[in-house]
Amino acid sequence: MTRTSKILSFALTVMFLMTLPACAKVGSKRWCEKMESKSVADWTPREAKDYAKHCVFD
Repeated sequence: MTRTSKILSFALTVMFLMTLPACAKVGSKRWCEKMESKSVADWTPREAKDYAKHCVFD
């Protein structure tokens, strides 16, 4: 591997690992808390439906 490809590989790995904490299973307590902190105007219709199903009526 060349030095450039090693640097690129490292950078891509770091970027991937940084996205992992942002993922939360829909309906989990963490996901519900994340949705509560997000403006309702920014919710997608799917998120609103999932929030109602898992966080309100569950």
